[in-house]
Amino acid sequence: MPQISPPVVRVGAVDVWSVSEAGVADHVAESWERGEGGAIVTANVDIVRAATRSPELAALIAESELVVADGMPVVWAGRLAGVGVPERVTGSSLVFTLSGAAARAGRSVYLLGGNPGIPEKAAGVLVDRFPGLRVAGTDSPAFGFDTDPAATAEVVARVVAATPDLVLVGLGFPKQERLIRLLRAELPGTWFLGCGAGIPMAAGEFRRASGVVQKVGAEWLHRLALEPRRLAKRYLRDDLPFAFRLLSSALRARRTREK
Repeated sequence: MPQISPPVVRVGAVDVWSVSEAGVADHVAESWERGEGGAIVTANVDIVRAATRSPELAALIAESELVVADGMPVVWAGRLAGVGVPERVTGSSLVFTLSGAAARAGRSVYLLGGNPGIPEKAAGVLVDRFPGLRVAGTDSPAFGFDTDPAATAEVVARVVAATPDLVLVGLGFPKQERLIRLLRAELPGTWFLGCGAGIPMAAGEFRRASGVVQKVGAEWLHRLALEPRRLAKRYLRDDLPFAFRLLSSALRARRTREK
């Protein structure tokens, strides 16, 4: 029976699926059964802003089978546009949800990204939580590897040799999506998740905000407090004004349709 895809809503320059986190896991598990792979982009405000400014990045995102709303402003924009995006689906949560799905299906996972020792630590956490999960490999590529074709080819070769069913790629956007593009050409039956900081989070390097803070869309304040020097410019100068413009644009578009 063909798989039915959920509705998609345009947010900025990105088409976002109206799907829950559990729905993502179900989609991946069903695709594994058919021998099909794919890629998941977790589109937060920063990623949507980058795609809106760059046609090349918008096209890179569009190559992925699944684009989910990782950020409450993206969820709200989808709802204002008239599509009931059910919830925020983050890369850090999907690290666990998809690893659990892999364990239940007897599949393997490969962790790629983070400082030396971090992917191994995260793998240990995942195996403890999901008994039976097979770890196909871990890798912490050297900084700047993506600017060296030979070094990039070595990273790709290591993943391909491990033949994993799920690859968690935590290198940040768009570096992780560009690497996923190369890997998909070699592993068409594998699923790839661009998870940003999801690997160090899984390793316990820093904690997410409380559930209440997440639900009201204020987890960015928690992250800002943890890493002010790295995130202040991005969050306060770039992302916050863009989020307001995104919501205003979605509201205007809905009012225009309703006239």
